[in-house]
Amino acid sequence: MAVEHRLTEQQEKWFASVRAGLERDTGRSLEAWIEIARSCPETAHRARLRWFKEVHGLLQNRASYVLSAAFPSGMGWDQPQQLEAALWSDPLAIAIFREVKRLAETLPDIVAGQRKGFSAWSRRYQFAAIRPDRKAGAMLGLALLPDAAPGLEPPQREPWSERLKSRLSLGSPEAVNGQVAELLRQAWAGS
Repeated sequence: MAVEHRLTEQQEKWFASVRAGLERDTGRSLEAWIEIARSCPETAHRARLRWFKEVHGLLQNRASYVLSAAFPSGMGWDQPQQLEAALWSDPLAIAIFREVKRLAETLPDIVAGQRKGFSAWSRRYQFAAIRPDRKAGAMLGLALLPDAAPGLEPPQREPWSERLKSRLSLGSPEAVNGQVAELLRQAWAGS
């Protein structure tokens, strides 16, 4: 089954709304904001976000959008293979990730989304994501409530979508079993 690495329809609409709202609410076009971003005295991303908020009142989502357009040299969502390779470097985590990816990509009509801190799968909405975990090997987030199955727990400051209401610690590729396949299917069905 071919899996597309792109944005979902909802994500594309969200980015379009950020751009439209930027101009509507600030009176400045994206191009004007790009020029402002290039005048920022800061060089680190977080410092630039702070500068935008303090100096121009531009909050994180809009500032991040402007910065990604002003400084496109970093790895972005349009470079999924590079993001994946940078994220998945530990051999145990890679083995776990590959097993989860294999199961997730058997589901129809999914979009794979690679981010700096996690790998995700969506249908209409994100239903699963996985990130390396130094203690466990990998942490799987699911669009299921924690009481849906044994072993699921509430998320704790996870980087992925707030739609993912539970997480599952995976310590080995063998832990990616039939139960995980069923949990992925249930989360996919609700997305």
